[in-house]
Amino acid sequence: MVATGPASFVGYCGLYCNACGIRQEKIKASVNSLREIIAAYGFDKLMPELAEWEPSFKHYSEFNQVMNGLVKLFGDCPGCLQGGGDPNCKVRSCAKEKGYRTCAECNETETCENLAPYLKGYKGLTMALQSIREDGVEKYAEEMQKKVDAGYSYLEELK
Repeated sequence: MVATGPASFVGYCGLYCNACGIRQEKIKASVNSLREIIAAYGFDKLMPELAEWEPSFKHYSEFNQVMNGLVKLFGDCPGCLQGGGDPNCKVRSCAKEKGYRTCAECNETETCENLAPYLKGYKGLTMALQSIREDGVEKYAEEMQKKVDAGYSYLEELK
């Protein structure tokens, strides 16, 4: 069965893609905002002159390439089930191999080496997996989408 609606944004690990700052295009928006400010003040045109005053500005071209790379890599993520995220994700591979929709179906989540970095980085993931177990992916996704609609992002947990 193919997931649709909010449930299509629940990754194999149990994270809700729409709560991800990358999917929310926060990096893309920040880069574009910084570019607008730089251009508004004309700094992009003044970098050779500014480099005489501040030597680090001579690296503006490389900095601009890094910003392009950030937008390219993290600009538009379709979500885990649609192939977004880490193409070599061990959690995705394992869940698919075992035929699981999410790790919530697995009895080894607490000891899983593949899932461990996510459990450590996202404080609410253990509770999310429990919610998926108890209420199902659909209900969990609906609740998460309500939080996202109210402004929630996983970035709050990563600080």
